[in-house]
Amino acid sequence: MTSALLAAGRRTRTRYAVLAADFVILALNYADRAVIGVAAPVIMSELDISKAAFGWILAAFAFTYSPFGFIGGWLADKYGPRNVMGWAAIVWSVFTALTAAGVGFVSLLIVRLLFGCGEGPQATVTAKVMHNWFPKRELGMAVGVANAATPLGGAIGTPIVVAIMSATQDNWRLPFIIFGAVGIFCAIGWFVVVRDTPEQHPRVSPAELAHIRQDAKEEETAPTDDRPWWRNLSLPAVWATAIAYFGYAWILWTFLNWFPTYLTEERGIDIEGLAVGAAVPWIGGCAGLALGGVFTDWLVRRTGKSGAPRRWTVILCLAATGILFGFLGQVGNTFSAVALMTVVVFLLYFTGAQYWLIVGEAVPAASYGSVSGAVQMFATTASIIAPAATGYLVESRLGWGGMFAIAAGIAVLGSLALAAFGRSRA
Repeated sequence: MTSALLAAGRRTRTRYAVLAADFVILALNYADRAVIGVAAPVIMSELDISKAAFGWILAAFAFTYSPFGFIGGWLADKYGPRNVMGWAAIVWSVFTALTAAGVGFVSLLIVRLLFGCGEGPQATVTAKVMHNWFPKRELGMAVGVANAATPLGGAIGTPIVVAIMSATQDNWRLPFIIFGAVGIFCAIGWFVVVRDTPEQHPRVSPAELAHIRQDAKEEETAPTDDRPWWRNLSLPAVWATAIAYFGYAWILWTFLNWFPTYLTEERGIDIEGLAVGAAVPWIGGCAGLALGGVFTDWLVRRTGKSGAPRRWTVILCLAATGILFGFLGQVGNTFSAVALMTVVVFLLYFTGAQYWLIVGEAVPAASYGSVSGAVQMFATTASIIAPAATGYLVESRLGWGGMFAIAAGIAVLGSLALAAFGRSRA
């Protein structure tokens, strides 16, 4: 069948199979992260760990996740994204399962550090895969749809974890083992479906390859840039995007790690209630990522400009995200809190694909994996600071309300930085 398609010159759609494989891997990635957030109240109670100490366990993941975002991007430039993502999925799945062996603060800390090593490369490698496999006019859609899997993973993973724990008398260890085993099978599927580039894939027809490479002439005529990749970090569009992405990451990691605990402690939701209360905002995020990519692609086609529409989407939506997040502690009931958090996550994720695309407009393709990895490494330092800081803030006299206000300010500052300094060449 493949040879017949090639001979007929029909355009195959293998790039969508690659996108689907990436979607599944990213859904698993966030489902694995969601497990500990849902199980946190039970873990803290059973192992007698305080919120402040548990904040450091959550932050331990980010100590390795952040640098491995850069390392993954650099390795993808050097050895190809297929191998990097596949082996990363195996590593994080093994340590997802080994979380079940945790018996206290130190053991959980070590496992979470190693878990972060595996999870770190996924975002930058995804960006590299999509840039390799899709033309510019489809890139927002591709990155948006691929990353829409991340909140979907949280939305699906949350009720599954709740169901397993409810059926086993709050056994928090079993979900980690099950999710780890599923991850190994997903990694095998990734290696079967994906290749580094369309040129390497036996199921890509010449017509599809021509479609994917339709921007090649424009790239060939663009001025060459022989600077080492790290020199691109001084570009205002790059570091301003990194600051905005930091604000995005602060809101995201606060929500990911602490929202289930907020619902149980401050709003009185039981473990069964988390199946809905903690999952619904993830659905908003899934819609936000998919629609954000499609919307900005439409703006690019409409305006004929690549950079400005994506930049202003981030500026406006990130500012709105921060402002609404700041009011979360002020709403009067649980339904309102979940509804507001759903809007917050929708707007947050509406910007999710854009950071990668703004950087892609600013730097040469050969340096893209390394530069975007460095941007991610800086931005995800928020994933180190936010979980730990939240534990201390909530236990201080500022409480949940003060924590929400501080997170809001950080997001708004990121939006202002991108507005002031983020203009790219496009």
